[in-house]
Amino acid sequence: MKKIFNASLNMKDVGAEVEVYGWVAKKRNLGGLIFIDLRDRSGIVQLVIRPENEFYSLAESLKNEYVIKATGKIVERESKNKNLATGEIEIEIENLELLNTSLDIPFTIDDDTTALEDTRLKYRYLDLRRNAIKEKLMLRSRVCSVIRNYLEKQNFIEIETPILCKSTPEGARDFLVPSRMSKGSFYALPQSPQLFKQLSMIGGLERYYQIARCFRDEDLRADRQPEFTQLDMEMSFVDEEDVMNVTEGLIAHIFKEIKGIDIKLPIMKMKYDDAIKDYGSDKPDLRFEMKINDVNAIFKNTEFEMFKKEEEISCLVVKNSANKYSRKMLDSLSEFVKTYGLKGISYLKIEDEVSGSLAKGLSEKEIKELKDTLTLEKNDLVLFGCGKYSIVKTALGALRVKLGKELELYSKDSYALLWVVDFPAFEYSEEEQRFVATHHPFTMPKDEDVDKLLTDKANCYSKAYDIVINGYEAGGGSIRIHDGEVQKKMFEALELNEEQIKEKFGFFVEALKYGTPPHGGIAFGLERWIMILSGTDNIRDVIAFPKTASGNDLMSECPNTVDKVQLDELGIKIKE
Repeated sequence: MKKIFNASLNMKDVGAEVEVYGWVAKKRNLGGLIFIDLRDRSGIVQLVIRPENEFYSLAESLKNEYVIKATGKIVERESKNKNLATGEIEIEIENLELLNTSLDIPFTIDDDTTALEDTRLKYRYLDLRRNAIKEKLMLRSRVCSVIRNYLEKQNFIEIETPILCKSTPEGARDFLVPSRMSKGSFYALPQSPQLFKQLSMIGGLERYYQIARCFRDEDLRADRQPEFTQLDMEMSFVDEEDVMNVTEGLIAHIFKEIKGIDIKLPIMKMKYDDAIKDYGSDKPDLRFEMKINDVNAIFKNTEFEMFKKEEEISCLVVKNSANKYSRKMLDSLSEFVKTYGLKGISYLKIEDEVSGSLAKGLSEKEIKELKDTLTLEKNDLVLFGCGKYSIVKTALGALRVKLGKELELYSKDSYALLWVVDFPAFEYSEEEQRFVATHHPFTMPKDEDVDKLLTDKANCYSKAYDIVINGYEAGGGSIRIHDGEVQKKMFEALELNEEQIKEKFGFFVEALKYGTPPHGGIAFGLERWIMILSGTDNIRDVIAFPKTASGNDLMSECPNTVDKVQLDELGIKIKE
């Protein structure tokens, strides 16, 4: 059994006889001496073999990615490599054994590989050998260990919940699993362990956690996969502040253990409505300034045709940047916001004379009010959007994020955390022509809004909260409904009839009748956490065997077809 990892060797080991294993990362023949960079999971150590050694011809025959075993003595290197953890030492080979050969690899195993991502995903088992991927997976393992150790000290217990579940509405699309023993019936893979963690509270377990696999059949993006992992937590006899306090302790512990950073507690809170108003997003990136400014009052009686009768007029002030954006670049920003439903953007450049697409349309009084209200200075760029409130805010929010990245307004090593609280209990679905639950049907409304569940859904808020880090929703949760009458009202508000409630949630509604304690919890997206901590913006980098943006596994070539025999056993026929 292998006992030594390469990166553990250093000057204190000089003179020791060691046995090392790994892959040939590189081989060099310099004047008869052969140097081999031996790579294992921990890193690289240099081997050296001399011409008189009986294994010299074997060393000559080695190629990249051959698997070898070597024994020898650790000596101090004459030419040290400060960029290598083991750069002060090398191993003089006494015995060498070839354990396996390798075909020529389709891309180089280094962090600067130029291979396309699809190629790397097809040969993912080779891609895992690169430090850029390997270190993120090792970080993921360490984070999970830190989480478990912390929560167990807080009297949480780890509980596994089922993977084969019942399909329920009011969420993303389920992945379905046909049952061979009950033809025509289906299991669903869990989108989250929501009902089961609440049942754990009804069961008197009081503090539950799980690092759980979850599944959602939805369109993918850079920070989303069809199967993902979340840290799930649930607590009994708590309110919103209790859950947030426990969560903050865990977050601070993770940052301290993993990054050596002290997070200032308590973490700031921002109401959902304020986040939308000021940042156009329920997950604002606060690493940089640049709020969305409401300038409706300035244009209340405007004669400018574009702004007349618009529901919302807002703007972004891009400080000291008027000279950085040409007309062509501003046109591209206008095209960008169109993808969010905005007609485009108009702008002012604050120079010796105010210029831009709005300069001739606005009155002198309006321009002066803008300068005074927004504290505009020379070389500021002001970008305007007008239209429907939600569209203006969302589009300018996305534009804000784009500008922050383009103009490098924040350090990549900085972290900005906040709680977004007081989410709407409902959102209106144009597709379904009804109000649906913003989170899920078991989220407790604010105490003062319980009576609005059936009469004023648009102004009903919930005891829900999200933890946001650097513009990512890193986790979210809520206090749950534990009162049967409130739950009944919620189902009624969602227009679920008795038959639907019994069909979808019957077992859970029954459980609520047996002494349900007040309870609440939160779930963290583990992959998003690792993305944030490792500095990547691609979720596939932190998953050992990820899917593509279209949900395919290029390596194992799935999803794929199955034999007719298998379909017949399940009583399923493929529709042409």
